[in-house]
Amino acid sequence: MYKQSNKHMKKIILFPAIILCFCQAALAQTNTMYDVVLVGGRVIDPETKLDAIKNVGILNNRIAQISSEPLKGNEMINVSGLVVAPGFIDMHVHGRSNTEQEYQLHDGVTTALELEWGIEHLGKWYASRQGKALINYGASVCWPFERFLALDKYKSDVNALEQVTIKGEAGLRKLIETISPSYADTLSESESNRVLVNIETSLSDGGIGIGVPIGYLPKTKPGEMYSVYKLAGELDALIFSHVREPNIISIQEVIAVAIVADAPLHIVHINSMALGNIQLALDMIQAAKHKGFDISTELYPYTAGSTLLQSALFNDGWQEKMNISYGDLQWESTGERLTQKSFEAYRKTGGTVILHSMKPEWIKTGIAAPGVMIASDGMPYAKLAHPRTAGTFSRVLGKYVREDKVIDLNTAIEKMTLLPAKRLEGIAPMMRFKGRIQVGADADITIFNPDTVFDKATFEKGLEFSAGIEYVMVNGKFVLKNGKTVNNVFPGQAVYGKFKK
Repeated sequence: MYKQSNKHMKKIILFPAIILCFCQAALAQTNTMYDVVLVGGRVIDPETKLDAIKNVGILNNRIAQISSEPLKGNEMINVSGLVVAPGFIDMHVHGRSNTEQEYQLHDGVTTALELEWGIEHLGKWYASRQGKALINYGASVCWPFERFLALDKYKSDVNALEQVTIKGEAGLRKLIETISPSYADTLSESESNRVLVNIETSLSDGGIGIGVPIGYLPKTKPGEMYSVYKLAGELDALIFSHVREPNIISIQEVIAVAIVADAPLHIVHINSMALGNIQLALDMIQAAKHKGFDISTELYPYTAGSTLLQSALFNDGWQEKMNISYGDLQWESTGERLTQKSFEAYRKTGGTVILHSMKPEWIKTGIAAPGVMIASDGMPYAKLAHPRTAGTFSRVLGKYVREDKVIDLNTAIEKMTLLPAKRLEGIAPMMRFKGRIQVGADADITIFNPDTVFDKATFEKGLEFSAGIEYVMVNGKFVLKNGKTVNNVFPGQAVYGKFKK
């Protein structure tokens, strides 16, 4: 039987000590004047199982008091009838700018991380966002880019991409289009070693683990893939993996490689990777977890995915692999369904397509499964972008909690807050202070109306802010008040990996 290594058993003990200090201060200073007091809300903390009407005192950027007694504050906000929850944590987003972040905060998100693909020139990207972000941000190391960087013949492309990245203008499409010529290259031994050095360098720049979207580089040799996992195992660096193909065999592949390499593994969007085999995939993940293996997964609450039509996912045989055809593809720019003729034309020009490839019961299965996190896989902004970009978390609360009753409210909040925070705190220690409504936790707080919250973005009409999210605080500052964005406030902070130097 596979035994979990001691490195995966480490516990962070700083947080309880901070809670104790805050509690002692609160007892000693009963007349504290808080910066903000949230009055009379239904406070839900998924870790302590608190679910009660309480007053919450915010001091600086932390939760300083949770009490049934009246509190005094410079700003008193009446939140009676509303749920006071930890800010939602999205582990899987692709939009990098405040345009996407505004949609996310209207969906209750306080921390948005690009962990599937990661970001190129990572240290410089982090620096480019400092003091400019609406919500917290961070990214993994981009293995495809570090691989590209290891090949001398692409040096000019690397330099060109760097300039647009640090200006905040680069995005996932630009990244993929720039580095895609390298996907066919077989690496020499020295180039393979350079890839690993590049990964470690980007980890020291703050990368939150390693993004390995091998589904976009499906011809990658097993030995090359193993070397990346082996490095992750040696460093105890979490791997975020898009599997090679949307089938159960590819899911078995990443689980097997990770176990052999002793690398912690997170499989992204299990719904679109497993398709009709989602229960089997979840059973395999759960079995590996029960044997002590460090593994997790996520899904988004929609029956369609979205990606670039020019990517390797649409190489010959895509219809059989995903059990869909041209009419199941929707062109983002126009909303039209594709034909063979338009598919061939748009694949040459490139652009984003929405794939209607899943059944509602598959999504319900994933949402109901214990331990499965919610993550949006939100796309860069476009008028008709996939609605998950704006509505993922509100959709879970409105459709799958209130309407369909697939899970209860407390479980949904846990899947959107505590579970991702706990999954990440080993690789990004500051996440220990997020995903919780506790004294000493970061004041990342989402306040919503459980009776009215729902996603308004649709496949037909495009992006729209969600309804029912009334207040959002990030690091003790309001970025959303009475359902409206607070202008010229940028409290978002960088979330770094543990290897940051």
